[in-house]
Amino acid sequence: MLGKHTSPHSVPGRPAPWHSPGIFYLSLTFLGWVGLLQGHPQCLDYGPPFRPSLHLEFCSDYESFGCCDQRKDRRIAARYWDIMNYFDLKSHELCGGYIKDILCQECSPYAAHLYDAENPQTPLRNLPGLCSDYCSAFHHNCHSAISLLTNDRSFQESHEKDGTRFCHLLNLPDEDYCFPNVLRNNQLNRNLGVVAEDHQGCLQLCLAEVANGLRNPVAMLHAGDGTHRFFVAEQIGMVWVYLPDGSRLEQPFLDLKSMVLTTPWIGDERGFLGLAFHPKFRRNRKFYIYYSCLGKRKVEKIRISEMKVSLSDPNKADLKSERVILQIDEPASNHNGGQLLFGLDGYLYIFTGDGGQAGDPFGKFGNAQNKSSLLGKVLRIDVNKAGMDGQRYQVPLDNPFISEPDAHPAIYAYGVRNMWRCSVDRGDPATRQGRGRMFCGDVGQNRFEEVDLIFKGGNYGWRAKEGFECYDKKLCRNASLGK
Repeated sequence: MLGKHTSPHSVPGRPAPWHSPGIFYLSLTFLGWVGLLQGHPQCLDYGPPFRPSLHLEFCSDYESFGCCDQRKDRRIAARYWDIMNYFDLKSHELCGGYIKDILCQECSPYAAHLYDAENPQTPLRNLPGLCSDYCSAFHHNCHSAISLLTNDRSFQESHEKDGTRFCHLLNLPDEDYCFPNVLRNNQLNRNLGVVAEDHQGCLQLCLAEVANGLRNPVAMLHAGDGTHRFFVAEQIGMVWVYLPDGSRLEQPFLDLKSMVLTTPWIGDERGFLGLAFHPKFRRNRKFYIYYSCLGKRKVEKIRISEMKVSLSDPNKADLKSERVILQIDEPASNHNGGQLLFGLDGYLYIFTGDGGQAGDPFGKFGNAQNKSSLLGKVLRIDVNKAGMDGQRYQVPLDNPFISEPDAHPAIYAYGVRNMWRCSVDRGDPATRQGRGRMFCGDVGQNRFEEVDLIFKGGNYGWRAKEGFECYDKKLCRNASLGK
């Protein structure tokens, strides 16, 4: 998945889980090191843990791999000594280890788990999650330190009355991640920070810079025409051509900045969002684009258009050739979807978002479960034929809901929240097994992300479900969801 932020349900004070503005494109090679992916280390700032460049004097347990640099380590140490100034020598000996352990959990590679930072529905914890036996011992020996460690009244009031209640507040649903159990779990920790190589010396994730100096790149693909060029699209509405030697042409392939609706704001999900070349591009010069625009009366819309490459210059799009295939009103400025791709059947698949805001609040069931709406859907159309009433596409006769009253015939699957990027499986090189399957990443609300295999007529659950879990409890009980 390339540089698109996932979801507009950002929580105040926490970064949106989406965008990578200005990133350069990377060629990625995964070598299947499954064991390295079993844990989910993450820092409080949602960044990955790292190996500090300088020695950590205080939280030295995390100097080989964790979430603290030397500056943060010094800040934690200073706070530790401020707290310890309140204790006599005996209390120093009794409580110093506990207090240091607790403060240093900000440096743990599992800090996001320990402080429950991953669930935006809950406030960030003041104290890390502690295992029950460790918490009980800490409370028994050092309960007076609690008011120095946190100003949260619920902690301060509970520790004065009952250690059990205090430790219940620090409980984590997953005991594997509470401190200090998280340090003892070999399955989680045996490969933390390990960089492995294959027989060719390739690291478990090999990265190679292929383009830079870009502004919010959102797609990179080739035209399948044998020229070995690749095309990079920017969210602002520019598409650039890169030649096989890696050089970029000075003039853009396509410049739609004047038509594309977006802003410089880092969280804006609108813009130029999708690009797909026709399977017969070499012959018909056709390609398809997906972008945000303003319609009449300043109504925000998603527009899917067909364009052609210039006859006089194969590295230039013919701006006058644009034919609008489909337009969809957008009730909000986020959850705009954006994937376009051609299946092996030759049809164009269009992946739309649910219309925005949070929780798909539109109508009784939301847009995604409403088959009369084109939002929150996988659409499938034939762009090689014209339809009735001036439509610039035809609906395939085997689309699953073509005969269902009130359902839009272009719908191929539904219950989608914001499928941002998808891919068609090339299949096993020898047996071709799996060829043609579609994999899609769908952005969750705030707890679960999902990767889906797209099937004809499939209901992917939103807003009744987020992943496999209930989101809207009333809708979730509806047996017709079929998920």
